[in-house]
Amino acid sequence: MKRIAFTVALALVVALRGNAQQQPVRLSLADALARIENASPTVGLARTGVAGAHADWLRTRSSGLPQLSGSASYTRTLASQFSGFASSTSSDSFAKPVNCGHYAPLPGLPIAARIDSLERGLDCAANGSSLDFSSLPFGRKNNWTLGLAASQSLFDPKMGGLMSTARAGEERAAVELDAQRAQAKLDVAQAYLDVQLGQRLLEIADSTLAQAQRTFEQTRLERQVGNAAEFDQLRASVARDNQNPVVIQRRAQRDQAVLRLRQLLDLPNGAPLVLVTPLGDTATSVPAPLAPQFAGISDTTVAERAPVREASASLRASDGQVSAAKATRLPTLSVSSAFAEIDYPSQIFSFDKFLTDWTVGVRLDVPILTGGRNRAGVLAAEATRDASAFRLKQAQQQAQREVQDVTLLLASAQSVWLAVQGTVAQAARAYSIAELRYRNGLSTLTEVGEARLQLGQAQANRAQAARDFQMARIRVALLRDLPFGVSG
Repeated sequence: MKRIAFTVALALVVALRGNAQQQPVRLSLADALARIENASPTVGLARTGVAGAHADWLRTRSSGLPQLSGSASYTRTLASQFSGFASSTSSDSFAKPVNCGHYAPLPGLPIAARIDSLERGLDCAANGSSLDFSSLPFGRKNNWTLGLAASQSLFDPKMGGLMSTARAGEERAAVELDAQRAQAKLDVAQAYLDVQLGQRLLEIADSTLAQAQRTFEQTRLERQVGNAAEFDQLRASVARDNQNPVVIQRRAQRDQAVLRLRQLLDLPNGAPLVLVTPLGDTATSVPAPLAPQFAGISDTTVAERAPVREASASLRASDGQVSAAKATRLPTLSVSSAFAEIDYPSQIFSFDKFLTDWTVGVRLDVPILTGGRNRAGVLAAEATRDASAFRLKQAQQQAQREVQDVTLLLASAQSVWLAVQGTVAQAARAYSIAELRYRNGLSTLTEVGEARLQLGQAQANRAQAARDFQMARIRVALLRDLPFGVSG
């Protein structure tokens, strides 16, 4: 038992030492944006969609290209209906005649010789045969076939519409990939800023708690020397204790934001995380964009929004389907050829002589009566096309609203940021004056507490305004590729 306890203790010491030696992960916002490309499952799924759409395009294109296939086969005949033609049986009335060649009359022969030749010819005609069934393919035991088959579509009116549909599918998948990338960048930027905001609010809460603790200690000393009443000490104690839940809540919010960021970037849980990109709430002017990816303002025109581009691609795909459906009424023309080398050896691998079999054919398919199937296909494709047109119109309207919303949101966030700039300095000055007045007996503890709360609120408002302003900038920068519903 002592040995087991020693082993467990040694393992714990090694594990704790390994955790203590883990280097902190220093992460900037630009690094987080670079990591999210490979860490996001939704981006990976969108990539598979692009690969699948490209495969559909290749499959559609292949139907209009030449087709060539090769084959090799071996057949072993165990029993055949043609085996009876190759030999005589004991039930035959006469034996098979011999020397049955081509009969040629010879008038110069004697009468006996001419009669003998006539009788032999009649015997061959009645009991013999000029065909050698043993040399024919019927019923042969071994059969080797080596073949090539080729085909080419000469005229297929559906190809144009199907190719348009496949190309539109590729465009739609590419737009979806851009949208998922933009969504992932927005999510990781928001998580990064939330961690920074949570850390800043925690620091403000800790600072407020320290100020409340200092006020309580000062009041307690004054109570001991008789310069403060018990009521003042109780109020200072209550103010300090009320700040403790705020600190706990801020720390929990910060930890939740860190966990969210770790999950998005697939970061290990053991290593400490250090965010090096500041929130920008201490700037005296408009803070600069947090990453080079957001330095400029993207195109916010309605036609360039990702959902609008995706709806446009869907409309083009529907147009291609309509064209392909209408083309089913037209004839199709194709050419095909089959080439084969065939051998019937007596043994399996004793090849004797390959015989050539080569055919070429032209096929014309003309739809005459389909029972209304072609008409139904056209009506269904047209209905899909009309629905895609209405979805495009809806997307354009929603994109127009979101462009206006994001523009107003950015202007509002910037105005709020500029409005809170002077508030923190004024609140800090008011708090220092309130403490000085309280120490000199010119003010009450209530005034000090109110000034302290106003300072903390002003600092929190400035941090929140900095975060909201940066997020508004990021939304505008990513608006072109963002899907609907996440831009506001």
